[in-house]
Amino acid sequence: MPERFDNLVEGLSEERALSVILAKPETLERPVDKYMAATRLGASDTDISLEYLLKASELDPENLYDRITRRKAIDALGRRKNAKALPYLFKALKGDDEAAIINAIDSITKIDAPLSEEDHDKLLATLTGEAIQQRAVIQALCRMGVTKGEQTIRTKAKDGNPLVAGAAKAYLARVHGETKGLDDLIPQLTDPIAGRRRSAVIDLGDAGDINRLESLVNAPVSMSLRAKSAFQLVDPEKKCIVPDQFIDPLTRLLQDNPQTLRLRTEWICPAAPIEIENNLQHRDEARQYGGAASLMALPTTEKLLIIDAIKDKLWSDYVTHYYLTAVVSLQAINERSHLVRLALAETIPQYTKSRIAAAWGCLAMGLDDQKHLLKDLANTAAWIPLRWTCLQVLKKMS
Repeated sequence: MPERFDNLVEGLSEERALSVILAKPETLERPVDKYMAATRLGASDTDISLEYLLKASELDPENLYDRITRRKAIDALGRRKNAKALPYLFKALKGDDEAAIINAIDSITKIDAPLSEEDHDKLLATLTGEAIQQRAVIQALCRMGVTKGEQTIRTKAKDGNPLVAGAAKAYLARVHGETKGLDDLIPQLTDPIAGRRRSAVIDLGDAGDINRLESLVNAPVSMSLRAKSAFQLVDPEKKCIVPDQFIDPLTRLLQDNPQTLRLRTEWICPAAPIEIENNLQHRDEARQYGGAASLMALPTTEKLLIIDAIKDKLWSDYVTHYYLTAVVSLQAINERSHLVRLALAETIPQYTKSRIAAAWGCLAMGLDDQKHLLKDLANTAAWIPLRWTCLQVLKKMS
């Protein structure tokens, strides 16, 4: 399955990647090619590419380029989902490279192969790390349904760091059916700190409590992250089938109207062109939503001028691309329907979210000429939220 930044390495051949990934950094004109190679081999399916990734996972982290390559290789092994990598990943849990340890934990989870009691102990041993490492371990045990270590994780539910405590509460909900602790995550969805909001969304998805779906709908967190958690709740088997009672909240989440999100006052900018543009480019998506909400509130003529100006300047930026597509789609701005057609046709993974907004725009503006593309996406889209959106749009357009 294509991943978000695959296009960054699509010009790198497997042969070239194999030739540089294990090379000594000082022998390369561009040492960064080593870790680009690791990402490229993660997208391969050959036996030799897997062997090279396994060897790269054992590179000496003393050299900066080898250290980063090792981290990337460990991450790529999770994408390969081959159980042959497990001994290498468990070996990577040792040492003091926190990023490598976290990548190893995540890759072990993705491979999702049966683990022994000894393997569980090795994972639990990494709970002694810093908060971000502790969170990764608890998430892994939660997602794999590991019951061992319950008492240790139970104490983590009272941790002063909400990222650790939230993961522990999700674990207790999913593995032991204790959902009461999830109540503490709801206020966190509007926390001033973006990382805490995002972690709460992830934790609610991991917890598996369908009663929390509505809380995800209007959280001021990236739609793609909320969608991932929501589909964990409504479609855990990843069959793109959603029970009827959840279609409405899921539709509202995917339509992603900034004006209905739970935005704090300070996240909404003045309705001036430069303020809107700055908000749309902010690192915190709550402020991005605030900029989009301000844009939507403007009179049509002024709004069109700002959309055109920002489009000319920032259309290649996938974040701004999404919000412009969303505003045009949500408000059915027929004068700019060509932006919806352009967005729906984008194939680069970073623009997948824009394609969802565009699909809803096709419905809102009756763009029947896009049905052929919507049908294709409904059948072939790798990301389930996009495929499901296209199915819903086609059903309503027929």
